[in-house]
Amino acid sequence: MYENEEHRMIRSTVREFAEQEIKPRAKELDENEEFSYELTKQMGELGLFGMVVPTKYGGQGMDYLSYIIAVEELARVDGSHAATVAAHNSLGLGPLYNYGSEEQKQKYIPPLCTGDGLWAFGLTEPDAGSDSRNSKTSARLEDGKWIINGSKIFITNGSSEITLGATVQTVSGEEGGKKEFSTIIVDQSTPGFTQRTMKEKMMWRASNTSELYFDDCTVPEDHLLGARGDGSHIMLQTLDDGRLSIVAMGLGLAQGAYEMALEYSKQRKQFGKEISKFQVIAFKLTDMAMKVELARNLLYKACWLKQTGQPFAKESAMAKLYCSEIAKEVADEAVQIHGGYGLMKEYDIERFYRDQRLLQIGEGTSEIQRLVISRYLLS
Repeated sequence: MYENEEHRMIRSTVREFAEQEIKPRAKELDENEEFSYELTKQMGELGLFGMVVPTKYGGQGMDYLSYIIAVEELARVDGSHAATVAAHNSLGLGPLYNYGSEEQKQKYIPPLCTGDGLWAFGLTEPDAGSDSRNSKTSARLEDGKWIINGSKIFITNGSSEITLGATVQTVSGEEGGKKEFSTIIVDQSTPGFTQRTMKEKMMWRASNTSELYFDDCTVPEDHLLGARGDGSHIMLQTLDDGRLSIVAMGLGLAQGAYEMALEYSKQRKQFGKEISKFQVIAFKLTDMAMKVELARNLLYKACWLKQTGQPFAKESAMAKLYCSEIAKEVADEAVQIHGGYGLMKEYDIERFYRDQRLLQIGEGTSEIQRLVISRYLLS
C-alpha cells in the first residue's frame, strides 16, 4: 500500500549491499568493537547519508519512506551500521537542516551527505536521560562567544575520526528557577572540546558511541542553532522527527531474526525430521511473521502521515514502542528455535539478541513511549 517501484528498488539495492559488503564483516567488527570507515564511506557512495536532504545541499532529495526502508534493510543484517546511518541522518543532519540558518546549512550539510563526515547529537548526560530538561551542561555568552562547560554521554558518531562536530543542548540561562535551554553547534576541533570512545558495549559494538567533554569550550555567538531559548524544543522535536528511524531498526532486526530462525528450522533435524515440521516450531514462526508484518504496517503508516504533512507523533510513539518490543520478542523466539547454538557467537542470532536490547531504551524508553501515547489518548 505504501511502497512504490522506487521504494522497492531502494530496498533491493540496500539489501544487496548489506548482504555482500556488511554481512561478511559484521561478526568480526562486532567482536573487535571496530568502527569501519571503509563501509561508512561505501554507504555514503551508495547515497545513504543525506537521503531526505534536498539536492541543493548535497543530499539525495528522497522521501522519508525511502530512508526508512534503507535503515530497515541495514538492520536486517547488522544493527551497528544501521545505527550509524540512522543517528547521522535523523539526529545529526536533522537539526542542522530543520533549524539552521541558510549560512549554517551551506557550511555544514554538504560534507555530511557523502560519507566523508559524521555529525553527533549531544543531548544525553550522566544525570539526564529520559529527563532531558535536567541537563547541566552550561553555556554563557561573553564578548560575542559561547563558553561551554559540562559533558554528554552515549552519543552515537561522537568520536570517530570522521566526526566533524556535534549539536549540543546547553543551559544558557536561568530566571526564576526556570532553565533556559539553547542549542549550539560545536566543531570537532574546537579547543576545550574532547571526545572519548566508549568500549565494552553489549550491543552495536561496531558503531561509534562516545562521551563528550566541554572545558571552557569557546565557540562564536553565531554557532547558536535556532533562537536562544529554543534548545529543548529543537532537541525534543528532532527526537520526534527521527524516532521512526530507530523504529526501522527494530523492524529490520525482527525481520532478520525471523529469517534466521526460519532457515535454521528447515535445516535442523530432530526425531528424524526438520524441526520446522513440528507444530510448536511452526506456530512460533507463524507468530513471528505476523508480528513483523504488523510492525511494518504501523511504521509505514506513521511514515505516510509524516510525508503527507499530517500529525504523526502518536503513531510514531506507538511504532517505536511496538517495533522495539517486537524486536525483543522475535529475537528471543529465534534464539529459542536455534536452541543451544543460538547462544554461540558462531551464529548471527546471538549478535541480534544483544543488539535488540538497546531498542527499548534509545531515543525514548518503552516507558516514556507509553507515557507519550497515554497523553494523546487522554487529552
